[in-house]
Amino acid sequence: MTKVFVHGVPETSAIWSLVVVELKKRGINDVILLSPPGFGTTTSSDWHATQDDYCAWLTEELEKLGGTIDLVGHDWGAGHVFGVVASRSELVRSWATDCGGLLHASYEWHDGAQVWQTPVVGEELLGGFIDMSETDKVAVLTSLGMTDGIARDVAPALTKEMGRCILSLYRSAIQPAMSKLGTRLALTQQSNGLVIIPTDDPYAGTPQMAVDMAASCGARSVMLEGLGHWWMIADPVGAADVLIQHWQKQI
Repeated sequence: MTKVFVHGVPETSAIWSLVVVELKKRGINDVILLSPPGFGTTTSSDWHATQDDYCAWLTEELEKLGGTIDLVGHDWGAGHVFGVVASRSELVRSWATDCGGLLHASYEWHDGAQVWQTPVVGEELLGGFIDMSETDKVAVLTSLGMTDGIARDVAPALTKEMGRCILSLYRSAIQPAMSKLGTRLALTQQSNGLVIIPTDDPYAGTPQMAVDMAASCGARSVMLEGLGHWWMIADPVGAADVLIQHWQKQI
C-alpha cells in the first residue's frame, strides 16, 4: 500500500518529514512525497500553474505510480486531491486531507489569498516576501508554525518562480471555483475519504464548514483540537495516529 503525500503553498515536502519518521517507526516505509511543480521542483516554460493544471499533474503522477494508493493532501495539496477524487476517484484506495472548508458554499478566501488574487497588489505583497533574505524567510515561517529545521528547508524554495505559481494558482481559484469543486465532489460520495480538521487553522474556514463538506461527500471527519495549519509539524505522533487509523478502516 503506497502512501502518497502532497504539500501546499508556500511549502516543500519537508513539512511531512516528522510524520514520515513516525510512520517508519511503525513499519510504514512505502511513502512517496510529491511536490507540485514550482514548489520545490522545477517547471517547464509552458507551465501555467492553474488549479486545473495541478489536478492534471497529480492525476498523471498517480497514473504513473499505479497500484494501491492512500493519498494525503495538505493546504493546496488538499485542493489538488479534491480535484483528482472528484474526477478520477478510482486512482486511490483512500484519501485524507485538511482544508475541507475551502469547498463549502459559504467559504471566502482568507485575507492574504484575496490580496494575491488582486493584480499588481498581489505581485507587490508576495514579491516582498520572496525578496527577503533567507534568514528573514526562516523567521517568518517559524513564526507561523514551522520548526526551524523545516523552515530552513523551505526557505530556499521560495523563489520568484514559486511566487508566479502561487499567484496563478490562487487567481484560477477565485470563488465560485472552490464551491463548484465542492459540488462536484459531493456527487461522488466518498466513503473512503477523511477530512482532518485542525480547529485553530486560520486559513480554511470554520471547523463546521469542514464537517459539513465531509458529510456532503460521504467522508468521515476528525477534529484535531488546538492545532493549527501545520498540524503535522506540531503533533507528528498524533498525525500518524490519525492517518494509520484511517488506513486501517480501508482493510
